[in-house]
Amino acid sequence: MAARKSSSRRKYGKSAGKRVESAVRRMKKGTLKGGKGRHPKVTSRKQAIAIGLSEARAKGAKVPKKRSSAKKSTARKSTRKRSTSKRSR
Repeated sequence: MAARKSSSRRKYGKSAGKRVESAVRRMKKGTLKGGKGRHPKVTSRKQAIAIGLSEARAKGAKVPKKRSSAKKSTARKSTRKRSTSKRSR
């Protein structure tokens, strides 16, 4: 059985956890608002967690970086089948 690497694990600071906890509590209370449109109430638990982490990042808490969209798109491109058809003139 191989030992797990602790350095590769994603780590969050205590203050980040408190921010997320607060955001989830506000969502349950019904006072947590979203960011787009007319700022509707947040109903999703995942969205509440994302808002809490975003607030923690803004305050300078220890939160891992977001995955950039560039990494996602390059991974998708490499899995696609490339066609190399030659045109005859």
